[in-house]
Amino acid sequence: MDGLNRRDALKAGGILGALGALGVVAPARAQPWTWSPQGSVAGSGSGADPMTVWDPEADDLVAGLIDRGEVPRVNELLRTWTKNGQALPAGLPSELRDFMEYARRLPHWTDQAKLATAIEFNKKRGLYLGVLYGFASGMMSTVIPKEARAVYYSKGGHDLEDRISKTAKLGYDIGSANAYSADGEMIVTCVKTRLVHAAVRHLLPQSPHWVHSAEEDIPISQNDIMVTWHSLPTTVMKHLTSWQVPIPAHESDAFLHSWQVAAHMLGVRDEYIPNSWAAANSQAAQVLDPIIAATPEGAKLADRLLSLGANIDLSVLSKPVLGAFTRFLLGDTIADGLAIPREPVWDPLLRFSWGPFIAVREGILGAVPPMADPYWLLDEFLRKAALIYLAELRMPISIEIPTMNRDMSVPPR
Repeated sequence: MDGLNRRDALKAGGILGALGALGVVAPARAQPWTWSPQGSVAGSGSGADPMTVWDPEADDLVAGLIDRGEVPRVNELLRTWTKNGQALPAGLPSELRDFMEYARRLPHWTDQAKLATAIEFNKKRGLYLGVLYGFASGMMSTVIPKEARAVYYSKGGHDLEDRISKTAKLGYDIGSANAYSADGEMIVTCVKTRLVHAAVRHLLPQSPHWVHSAEEDIPISQNDIMVTWHSLPTTVMKHLTSWQVPIPAHESDAFLHSWQVAAHMLGVRDEYIPNSWAAANSQAAQVLDPIIAATPEGAKLADRLLSLGANIDLSVLSKPVLGAFTRFLLGDTIADGLAIPREPVWDPLLRFSWGPFIAVREGILGAVPPMADPYWLLDEFLRKAALIYLAELRMPISIEIPTMNRDMSVPPR
């Protein structure tokens, strides 16, 4: 499924893919790093705080490409590289080619059987995943202060719809039937995203606007990547569990494994990648939960995200409905911080009918005649949001290395 909103439902949901009061910003992390690498896929590690670790292999390489003016040519060449098993295009700088050949390799601990099971899980739970990637994960990104600022002041903050489409591609590719296969695109998406992250690390510190608002000197640390990672699979599984969607243990483990591989392919050290849902939840409790807060940049992004879906389907996917679902998923504190109005019809409908609706949909309860209309409405919402999300993400999306920050004098799109 595609990741964080794309164009419409993406606009609507990814679009949507928590704050407090607008002027209150929580520190990047109030407590020292204590998560043990024994809970990682590596099983051990240095114990270094991931907030002090970036991606030196990619960072030095991409900084050189930008400073030498080679990025436009590299982007042109990489537009033709779209499939995992495809040879890298001729003409790339030798050091970039060497890095990409190394970066495209799956980790040695990859379990192909689990990846196959993850495909089946994604097929069965595709509607839920599409909506959660969009509404829960997508909107949560606006209340992760460091991520919100990085997006707002980077080039992606100018054309948010385009940026969302590229972000959403990650979620779409990992949910496809051939995600990590030779004819799939997940590996390509991860490697290109890793290069983009390196470019942003080089460029953002040159933005006086970002420097004035940021708490750190270099953006997108390994800690930041894992914060975003937890806003995706960890948050999705948290909601599926709270909704009591029946998921066999082997499918749950497989879904996690597909995202563990993704983290590695994005350049995260194995010592920071949780080896179980229990380890993931404990890490999220330290790196994600305490830092959720409103920022002026995040509030502006959230408003633009909600507005992207305003013209999709006024009967089921209007801005008020999207806002109500955001409130339902992320809670009143976050919704109030985002200045999302309370909806007299949809707020109580979601609050009181969603649980029984899921139970009926999963065959746990039989349909109750008096609830037929509300259940139909919720089912239509679920289907249309997910279908638009999927349809919009089939468009060609090219992830390219930026060469500049956002021009704050130009109105955003």
